[in-house]
Amino acid sequence: MAPATGEQAVDLTIQEMARRSGFSEPTLRYYEKIGLLGAVGRDESSGHRRYEPATVARVDALSCLRSAGMTVGGMRRYLELLAQGEAAAADQRDLFAGQAEKLAADIERLHLRLTYLRGKADLFDARVRGDTTAEHRAVEEITRAVEHFAH
Repeated sequence: MAPATGEQAVDLTIQEMARRSGFSEPTLRYYEKIGLLGAVGRDESSGHRRYEPATVARVDALSCLRSAGMTVGGMRRYLELLAQGEAAAADQRDLFAGQAEKLAADIERLHLRLTYLRGKADLFDARVRGDTTAEHRAVEEITRAVEHFAH
């Protein structure tokens, strides 16, 4: 995610934009090609991309959305709604609420995976120590995690 540095005084190169946003250079080129970034300016002497402050702000927003798991289609929808202004506030709310629900589900799945991995580490630690009581507790924890995976 991009740092909160305020507006920069100069336009950014693609390398600088990639570093700032976390997107790869090919991803930035792709997003430009499919219309997510709008027109990206070019340096007159070299022809290289130069990201102006407005485009940097757009990339920053897209970076936040992508890091929250939003798809390209979702980002496209966000930009469409953004262009509609206040008239699309309810649709924006629904878009973000839906994405928040998806992210919460992803986080829950990650917590289950973490519980499983910690349980496995505890299991083998107990075996190393010869602690059968701790080994049984670890097996129970792993079993609970696996049962949740199935749901």
